[in-house]
Amino acid sequence: MKKSLIIAACLAFFMLLTRGSHVLTQVALPDASLALFLLGGLLLGRFVWFAAFFILATFIDFGAAAFDPAQGFCLTNGYWGLIPAYGAMWLGGMWLSKQQNAFAWLPYTLVTMVTTLIAFVISTQTYYLFSGRFPVNGVIESMQHGWEYLPSWMAFAAMYFAVVWLAVKALRNVKALQTSKA
Repeated sequence: MKKSLIIAACLAFFMLLTRGSHVLTQVALPDASLALFLLGGLLLGRFVWFAAFFILATFIDFGAAAFDPAQGFCLTNGYWGLIPAYGAMWLGGMWLSKQQNAFAWLPYTLVTMVTTLIAFVISTQTYYLFSGRFPVNGVIESMQHGWEYLPSWMAFAAMYFAVVWLAVKALRNVKALQTSKA
């Protein structure tokens, strides 16, 4: 339980650091929520943690909008599409946690990229369909919008996933080096 609390505190810290259009920081780091939800599924697993992190993300978003109303642009009925979008990330992390080596290059890369793409489609489509900011002409029509954001969405997520993978790889190498010296 103590380990879970430490992991949750670290994930929450990074969510506070990167979310909310950087109301809390002077440094404009890209939103790490996708990576954090996947890591939550990988390291914490239980859905009560998923709910806690979604509530935290919601408080950050609505808090940022309270400080700067322009930040509330996305706080529409479409916002709730983030639940299944982040759920896809969490489930991807849970699947990785059941693998012999969660950070093996191929499964890690495939799961992070596929779940990120799924989260993009879900969040983009729920926004375009339910935000009330666009004409609702059906799913096929709405799928023609938002794709211009996919490259940056995938790139920022890939950047965070690469940093995590490299950190785990470095820690494992240090641990292996220490074990071989002992």
